[in-house]
Amino acid sequence: MSATTPSTKTRVRGARADAKPSFGTVTLTHAERVVFAEGYTKRDVAAYYAAVMPQFLAGVAKRPLSIVRCPDGTAGACFFQKHALAGLKRVREVALREESGVVDSYLYVADADGVFELVQFNAIEFHPWAAKVRDPERTDYIVFDLDPGPGVDWPRVVAAAELVRAAAADEGLESFVRTSGGKGLHVVIPLNPAAPWERAKAFAHALAANVAEERPREFVAVASKAKRRGRIFIDYLRNTRGATSIASYSLRARPGAPVAFPLSWRDLRRIRSAAEFTLADVPARLARRRRDPWEGFATLRQSLPKAAK
Repeated sequence: MSATTPSTKTRVRGARADAKPSFGTVTLTHAERVVFAEGYTKRDVAAYYAAVMPQFLAGVAKRPLSIVRCPDGTAGACFFQKHALAGLKRVREVALREESGVVDSYLYVADADGVFELVQFNAIEFHPWAAKVRDPERTDYIVFDLDPGPGVDWPRVVAAAELVRAAAADEGLESFVRTSGGKGLHVVIPLNPAAPWERAKAFAHALAANVAEERPREFVAVASKAKRRGRIFIDYLRNTRGATSIASYSLRARPGAPVAFPLSWRDLRRIRSAAEFTLADVPARLARRRRDPWEGFATLRQSLPKAAK
């Protein structure tokens, strides 16, 4: 496949090749508009989400959602959107209280048609809350975003994820891992039953701080960019009410059309970089995969240790 010719692997079986293809009940306009510099079009973006929809929906359905929209493709201006948009018919809204006390309407999707409608509105990335719309005051997973600073190579990022996994295991918690669609990794700890946000944030902060204190040459748990060179930032700040993190299987609006891709811990040790997972190859990977690396994520029963206040 040439760098400028989109892969046919993401095409939806039976999708029309006309100027306005349909995905679910959504008719796509400007389908051949180029979205990524590699030549991938709006149609390719929709077809990609169609190919991964069952796995993707598991992580975004019925959660307050922020999206990254790129009306002129990723080469143009892209921006976050979390509130209701005029013209949406299949995307739902939920009224949520913001930190200021103001109540506003947030986006969420319940099914594939909602996702396709957001793609029609030029959405590329999907960033859900770690909470359901029915229970926004409690989180059902914790995310640690391992963000490597300049000078940190991939094997160190993998080792960092293993260390965070071990730290969580010391607290009796099983964790899962995914690429972030960038240079880093996410270590995700499901919580069932869900926990109040303040309790989850306190636990995440303490774990990140402990790991950083034990290995100060490897890690930093503060957001200062000046301190990140040669070290990995353990970002625990996504574990607050209203914060989001990239969804599993979401595209990123970045060169190469990368994907935030869930892995097993065994497979993590086999890959050479997060750049291996893109719009062009993820659907084929899913088609030949025998087992979901995050099997049991949604049903695993575990809760924060009682010491986490």
